[in-house]
Amino acid sequence: MKRPKPTSIKHVFQLYAFILVVWGFYRFLFKLPETVEELVLKPIIWLGPLWWVLYKEGVGSPAKALASAGWTSKNLFKSIYLAIGIGIFLAVEGAFINSIKYGTFDFLKTNLTQSMLLGALGISFITAVSEETVFRGFIFGRVWKFLKSEWSANILTSIAWAAVHLPVTIFVWGYTQEQIIVFVLLTFLFGVVSSFVYARTGNIASSVLLHVFWEWPIILFR
Repeated sequence: MKRPKPTSIKHVFQLYAFILVVWGFYRFLFKLPETVEELVLKPIIWLGPLWWVLYKEGVGSPAKALASAGWTSKNLFKSIYLAIGIGIFLAVEGAFINSIKYGTFDFLKTNLTQSMLLGALGISFITAVSEETVFRGFIFGRVWKFLKSEWSANILTSIAWAAVHLPVTIFVWGYTQEQIIVFVLLTFLFGVVSSFVYARTGNIASSVLLHVFWEWPIILFR
């Protein structure tokens, strides 16, 4: 595996620091409707700087830039199979996170409409594209190349992933200390699984689908 230029690792730290600080301050200062946050603000704050970093790296055409962040047709069917198989487990984990967030979870008593189902699926998908492209496609991929150790890169980036999700638990959801600890651990676990699957496929579609399985119950059953 070709070792990236030192500037690539510098860009990884710069991008992560930007997202951690800017997204963290947003969580502290503002609270807009979830559709605005996930469908508008997150793509701008997460994917905008990523595209600039890819441009600075000089990876070539837009197609090559996307491929360097995992957007490729390679191993597409393998990615789908793995995502479906593991995604069922992650959906259960997502439901458990939801029970932590709201204190209860009862599928049978949840009044679901078609618009609610499709709306939650759409939000989950856009969120997954933004977060997985940045963390698995870009950050994990480049840290892995730099460290030359999949599991070291996996653990490191999964810790960073969990840390990015910490502000929302404090400033928006108002979790107790115990709830924060459990949520962060479960979020870290998802990061480990998502990075593991991405390392097997090299296709970000696997991580995006996994994220949808994981995120959908959290958004839907509230």
